[in-house]
Amino acid sequence: MLSERTFKAVGKPLERKEDRRLITGKGRFSDDFSLPGQVWAAMVRSPYPHARIVVIDAAEALALPGALGVFTGADCLRDGLKPIPHNPVPSTQYDVKLTGRGGTPVFIGPHMLLPADKARHVGEAVAMVVAETRDQARAAAEAVMVDYEELPWVADTSAAAEPDAPSVWDELPDNVLVDSSFGDVEGTAAAFARARHVVSMKVHIGRVTGVPLEPRAALGSYDVETGRYTLYAGSGGAVRQKRELAEVLGEAPEALRVLSFDVGGNFGTRNRAYVEFGLVLWASKKLGRPVKFRAERSESFLTDYQGRDLVTEVSLAIDETGKFLAMRASNLSNVGARCVSLSPLSKGSGLITGSYDIPFATLRSWAVFSNTMPTQAYRSSGRPEVTFAIERLIDKAARELGFDRLELRRRNLVAPERFPYRNAVGSTYDSGEYEANMDRILALADWQGAEQRRAEARARGKLMGLGFANYVESSIGTPKERADIIVTPDHKVEVVIGTQPAGQGHETSFAQVTADLLGVPFEAVTITLGDTDVVSAGGGTHSGRSMRHAATVLALASEDLIAKAQRFAAHMSGTPAESIHFEDGLFRLEGSNRSLSWFDLARHAEDPGLPEDLRGGLRVRRDNEMHTPVFPNGACVCEIEIDPDTGGLEITRYSTVDDVGRCINPLIVHGQTHGGIAQGVGQALWEHCTIDETSGQPISGSFMDYGMPRFDNMPSFQTQIVEVLSPTNPFGVKAGGEGGTTPAPAVIMSAIEDALSSFGAPHIDMPATPVKIWTAIQAGRAGLAGRASAAG
Repeated sequence: MLSERTFKAVGKPLERKEDRRLITGKGRFSDDFSLPGQVWAAMVRSPYPHARIVVIDAAEALALPGALGVFTGADCLRDGLKPIPHNPVPSTQYDVKLTGRGGTPVFIGPHMLLPADKARHVGEAVAMVVAETRDQARAAAEAVMVDYEELPWVADTSAAAEPDAPSVWDELPDNVLVDSSFGDVEGTAAAFARARHVVSMKVHIGRVTGVPLEPRAALGSYDVETGRYTLYAGSGGAVRQKRELAEVLGEAPEALRVLSFDVGGNFGTRNRAYVEFGLVLWASKKLGRPVKFRAERSESFLTDYQGRDLVTEVSLAIDETGKFLAMRASNLSNVGARCVSLSPLSKGSGLITGSYDIPFATLRSWAVFSNTMPTQAYRSSGRPEVTFAIERLIDKAARELGFDRLELRRRNLVAPERFPYRNAVGSTYDSGEYEANMDRILALADWQGAEQRRAEARARGKLMGLGFANYVESSIGTPKERADIIVTPDHKVEVVIGTQPAGQGHETSFAQVTADLLGVPFEAVTITLGDTDVVSAGGGTHSGRSMRHAATVLALASEDLIAKAQRFAAHMSGTPAESIHFEDGLFRLEGSNRSLSWFDLARHAEDPGLPEDLRGGLRVRRDNEMHTPVFPNGACVCEIEIDPDTGGLEITRYSTVDDVGRCINPLIVHGQTHGGIAQGVGQALWEHCTIDETSGQPISGSFMDYGMPRFDNMPSFQTQIVEVLSPTNPFGVKAGGEGGTTPAPAVIMSAIEDALSSFGAPHIDMPATPVKIWTAIQAGRAGLAGRASAAG
């Protein structure tokens, strides 16, 4: 543990190295790449949520100018292409283990690049057209005639779970692919039996999409002379996509190079491979030309992997003093037409009790297929959903049973002396100061002054609402990471690592860690990412794993490099390695005033006369496997004002306290928090992937009908970083990228409920649009008038 070490770069709000490149238009995004002789692909997409593919007639399309080929699912099968191996079941040692019914393996629904049998959601690609230009490809795609046989469909999560729902996959008796149970059934039943109060709630946390600023694009090229493929495509992990797409193509991983440099937004949306990535590679080999694809924004709305979509039922057993005795939960996840990732269900399942010491719990975690776009990990995968459930349930308990909502929380928080704390479904929280976080946030948000602000709002004709939420989230993710560190004679230190940033500032924060570990200037460190011919292994960026895994493997690699450099210095000076002491970037010879820097050593590192173990330059490679999760946590307060005449809502104050463990760069972490808040608030107030109930058509396919957070509908945030170091890794890092999102839906809806408390605290589903709020106010007024009339 490096907790007592004095750092020069770590912990400092250094400006990001990557920003100058990005703001001057020098970024390297997927669509920035073109190759000589490239042609364009366009997709023929299903207009139906569920339909059998009877015939695909490409004759008219192939007769159009520039058309080079039309490819179908039947062609994929003839060429022996395999399904994308998404490997959706989380499998670290500490992930909640999900299975099918009775412990059977999970059926994932094979994800072919193009289906040969039927389309299972609106927008699914059923054919690919390749032409000389993009416009020609799109025109030819319009000319492809597909004869469909429409089939019964289901999109709603609860409806898909019904035994008689239309089946998405014939291989299953119904749509249930996961059905697992956890917890102490007898202990929970006994606790509920002796409880004075039981409070229950059922909510649907709706479906959203990531809407990255950069629509997805891919450029594939096959070199007939080398037999190698090259793919330019932004992702959450180039190494993973190399492995998966090589398997799709039936090639060895060495036959594919993936280039994924700058990525214009991810949020989980880009963590898994898309069919177009494999299709452009396959088509390039067939046509002998590089093939490029770029999605329109409407295509992205239809076919980017989507997020959330969980139906949760929760009950809380409470004694007469307000102590929580037990909890029951059922979490039903809608995975869409194919199972791409069960990360949201698994991660949320381990955190149903939130920040609270609840002795007993039982949980049913289950998932269903539906005729919708597959869901995937979306920022803070699975944690905002369960945080919403427990925090809103506590608000309901306080309101209905007469407890103060803050005191009810305080009474049940996990105490500091309980860490490491194992919750009732088996997750072991590493560290935290949950009640101290409450104290911090109440002071930061000026909770004491809220009633005066409420009165001022009332005088202006507005309804002020005050929301509160605690949260705890987890960071697990792929357990393996690799780092190469290379010191060069020209005063440079290069780090090669397998994580893949999408705006998180890795080039800066990883350099800060390396600089302090090696005692070299921050400016001397460069980070290499995104090219699988250079980056040979790595887990990618997801689940808040990057900083923790990178810092850990860099700490281990630096130890190896220091030991190698000591042996090298000993060889140069003719002294034992034990007499070489490393301190603050210098290697000092015991008993003398002589010292050597890293770069002094690097200048001599190519000497052919070096011993075998010192050859190859001043460089090391280190692999690390780390399964133990960490649990970032915090609390937030939100204030809103509602215009009762219109239902219009304004966020006036938003404050959050986040325990991220060791904070490598506060400037970056605060920025991550701001972005995370916007993402969570977006779901609470504006965002929703809406599907027409009669046709199955998505009707939020553009920015005209999908609301987004903007700079003018967000306040200035008050954010405070707390550093309770985790004992699980050398730097004590937890995570800082997703905490802003985790409590945001809960705190927004808590504030709305508080604002409307005089109308009976009506239930409003997210997104809480002005029309929903206005309708609730009118219903509340009518109810009050009716009760007054009855009383009179």
